[in-house]
Amino acid sequence: MNLNCKNVQVASDFLGKQKMDQHSSSRTIVSCYVDGVTPPIEDLICRVALLQSTGADMIKLVINATNITEITKIFHLLSHCQMPLIAYSIGDRGFMSQILCRKFGGFLVYGSMEGSPVAGLPTLESLREAYKVQYINKDTKVFGLISKPVGHSKGPILHNPAFRHVNYNGIYVPMLVDDLKEFFSIYSSPDFAGFSVGIPYKEAVTGFCDELHPLAQSIGAVNTIMRRPSDGKLIGYNTDCEASITAIEDALRERGLPNGEAPLNSPLTGKQFVLVGAGGAGRALAFGARSRGAQLVIFDLDFGLKLLSGIGLSSSLEKSIPGRITALLSNLHCSSPKDRANSLAHAVSGEVKLYEDVANFQPEKGAILANATPVGMHPNTDRIPVAEETLSDYQLVFDSVYTPRKTRLLKEAEAAGAIIVSGVEMFLRQAIGQFNLFTGGEAPEEFMREIILSKF
Repeated sequence: MNLNCKNVQVASDFLGKQKMDQHSSSRTIVSCYVDGVTPPIEDLICRVALLQSTGADMIKLVINATNITEITKIFHLLSHCQMPLIAYSIGDRGFMSQILCRKFGGFLVYGSMEGSPVAGLPTLESLREAYKVQYINKDTKVFGLISKPVGHSKGPILHNPAFRHVNYNGIYVPMLVDDLKEFFSIYSSPDFAGFSVGIPYKEAVTGFCDELHPLAQSIGAVNTIMRRPSDGKLIGYNTDCEASITAIEDALRERGLPNGEAPLNSPLTGKQFVLVGAGGAGRALAFGARSRGAQLVIFDLDFGLKLLSGIGLSSSLEKSIPGRITALLSNLHCSSPKDRANSLAHAVSGEVKLYEDVANFQPEKGAILANATPVGMHPNTDRIPVAEETLSDYQLVFDSVYTPRKTRLLKEAEAAGAIIVSGVEMFLRQAIGQFNLFTGGEAPEEFMREIILSKF
């Protein structure tokens, strides 16, 4: 209901009459939906008090948060209410409040029936299977993916069952974050024990870590953050680097192509490694490849593609993308993709190519191609970042995109005779590294691989 004196009085009168019926065994919920801007916490407390005055057995309060930081107000209400309270936010930015309701004292969690979706609500199946909400309590440690967008993430269906498998009291949730500074200033509680970091924050988030692991510092990108229990400081790590490079190496070795080197040497040694994308994932791949002795050629399409994401372009318009990107960057006073690629190339002794020329680039025979951009990610699955006719020159093609599991790039590369490595394999390996950091124990690798094979 809309909360005003008249509505409160109507609810009070109705509930009073019902309680006079001695034979009634029903329990009542009085509900309020707060439309528009989320009000200050003091206002929400007053609303709860008004609802409580009706004499209802339970209270339900729903908001529509426009920023993930607003849902801390919900957690405050849940933690301090003296009667059964159901409180959450609908919408992508409020999703976490629905999952964590029980942790902060919520009476129950709402979900939609399978086949009858309700906008802004998780399904009952996802609550039970992906989030395991039946196991959440006040001591549950919260982990989550900081990203924008977060809808593509498969982290919850991997980490949460793995937590339960090893009897670790943790929950992993998507966190759609608009402002890193505001997010970390609000979510400073020990309850929020660690984070994964995704697009587009892997580089920017380094500035919000109190300390960086040496590998993360040298790469300049973080995909995992842990809150140190002793002092609450945020420590940044990078598990992407080894995850991606070992996936590529193992695929080469499995094909019996060790590049003529001794077994302990990397099959990447001396190879041309063509990298498309110089963002967080690209930096991890670049530093990993360089550590194995590969020779890097770097294109950076990443930033421009983010600016133009979601825009349907014809082939003729796609040819004008580089000029449009340059104009956009100039207007925004941002460094160009080439500047970022130059910086990375300098750090790994690589070569930079103009991103305008990626479609015409001719690789060395037997080179490695790695896509570290969102090109080909759902829902824009029809694009590839290089010219199809060059795919036959690559010995192996790696795609960091894992939705879909086999991207168009990988399909075309496989048809051209290349070894292919899906981003799913990188995702699994980096998640195993994250799990070890999250729990302080050993990840159940085979169990997690079984989930990947059955759910992805």
